[in-house]
Amino acid sequence: MKGGAQMKNIRLVILDSETVTRGDVSLDGITALADSSVFGYTPNEKVAEAIGDADAVICNKCLITQEVFDKCPNLKYVGLFATGYNNVDLAAASRRGAVVCNVPAYSTNAVAQHTFALILDYYNKVAEYKKTVADGDWVNYKLFSYFYIPTTEIAGLTLGIIGYGDIGRKTAEIARAFGMNVVTYTRSPQKVTDGTRVCTLEELLSISDAVSLHCPLTPENGKMINTETLALMKPNALLVNTARGGLIDEQALAEALNEGRLGGARLDTLTYEPMREDCPLRGAKNCAITPHIAWAPIETRVRLLEKVAENLKAWINGKPINVVNK
Repeated sequence: MKGGAQMKNIRLVILDSETVTRGDVSLDGITALADSSVFGYTPNEKVAEAIGDADAVICNKCLITQEVFDKCPNLKYVGLFATGYNNVDLAAASRRGAVVCNVPAYSTNAVAQHTFALILDYYNKVAEYKKTVADGDWVNYKLFSYFYIPTTEIAGLTLGIIGYGDIGRKTAEIARAFGMNVVTYTRSPQKVTDGTRVCTLEELLSISDAVSLHCPLTPENGKMINTETLALMKPNALLVNTARGGLIDEQALAEALNEGRLGGARLDTLTYEPMREDCPLRGAKNCAITPHIAWAPIETRVRLLEKVAENLKAWINGKPINVVNK
């Protein structure tokens, strides 16, 4: 599909538009900036072929590797429909003089909101009670109420937040509104200026009733939630992940849940997406998974596409912004 162009000398390829829109939000603000080709989905083995001799590419999760740069010598701009950029070989981009730009902070409210949707799902048991009503339990009950599925007040509980960037701080703000105590573990403790207690990872895991992950995935912290760290958590604790699936050793988490060593897990991301049929968390006890939707309200996606267009325009004008491979 071809888009109109203000800058016909720039060739742009969008690799996976279906990850951000199915027609409910417009790409016109982006495609109008260049001679644009738009693919709804591109398998990784076809990425280099799809880019061809284009100057710029925009994608969400497609892998932009050393091999892609080798096969696409004109490629000088990689824009992301995301904050995370672990799908791009930054070193390879820098060696080729290519700029990689992400979109920070566009989904803060949406992801924090979904984090609490998951937390409340665990403690209020709405889905479980909805099923009992649909099954006729209330129709057939002699009293005005039943409460055989235990629920829990979260006021007074401790929420441990791993990673204290924009989303971590917003999550803490919501937690305090519910009366929760908040502690954090972060690689930048000097940036915690709101009075939140900073502690070690080990202490956070041991004292928290719920643990929520909000840090980026790096080579250093992959599978930071593993057999050893899960053993530090309370046996009735909740683990929430709206960050990156690779932060968790999924086999270790499944074993902890199935053996009753952890209260529950509420996850929006997995190591492999889409979920593989053999994912160890599929069917694990007390584990609910949503399909990476925390970031996806329509308002959030409109904001995202506006920022992606701003990034591309800034690069075209020779003043790139939100560069992650400086």
